[in-house]
Amino acid sequence: MIDPNRPEEVAEACRLNDRMVARALAMEGTCTGEHGVGYGKMDFLIAEHGEAIGVMRAIKKALDPDGILNPGKIVRV
Repeated sequence: MIDPNRPEEVAEACRLNDRMVARALAMEGTCTGEHGVGYGKMDFLIAEHGEAIGVMRAIKKALDPDGILNPGKIVRV
């Protein structure tokens, strides 16, 4: 638990999260959790899936051309 009013605690929590995700990927795990990608793990998807992100973006655009389904989540379009 952190105090969201203390920037140093928030920064440390972010650093630890980044480190845990990097370790999971290094061990052939995934950056996502039971609640999916949301906002917090989008940047890690590139490290995990590489060029497949382009395919994901294309599918998202094809199925949701107006960007109304979970806007701003999973992949940046």
